[in-house]
Amino acid sequence: MSIFGNERRLFLEGEAETEKLGSELARLTKESGHGLTVFLEGDLGMGKTTFSRGVIRGLGHEGAVKSPTYTLVEPYEELSPPAYHFDLYRLGDPEELEYMGIRDYFNGQSICLIEWPERGQGLLPSPDLEVHLEYQGEGRSAVVRARSELGVSLLNELELIGPDH
Repeated sequence: MSIFGNERRLFLEGEAETEKLGSELARLTKESGHGLTVFLEGDLGMGKTTFSRGVIRGLGHEGAVKSPTYTLVEPYEELSPPAYHFDLYRLGDPEELEYMGIRDYFNGQSICLIEWPERGQGLLPSPDLEVHLEYQGEGRSAVVRARSELGVSLLNELELIGPDH
């Protein structure tokens, strides 16, 4: 792990470590008592849904976690805090988000995980964290950037714990 200001670079050997990072973020967020908005970036197949699965399972969900590619959002309202997993890959126009009441999801109490956030540009709030995933050798490189005070706080906690603890 390397540290550059409000950014952490992690090497994730495989799917299990990607999910574990998400689970750890869920635990820290739950302890903070705040909602969280995370932008997930990276090409197809980089692990954005795997990371989201880690967060959602880290909050206590025991069922399947699939990418909401066709529904745009998969709600997990039974969790505490509630979580919403967005996949905007197939979004035709950002205005479609207005029709689905996108602003209601970002209430400061829920965790919102957004894949392909650039497709909702102009209608999404600023993220607390950005997670960028890409291939690195046999694994993945994860760059986690803080974009809010809460994001900085969570990033500092991740620094103390690290993905391999």
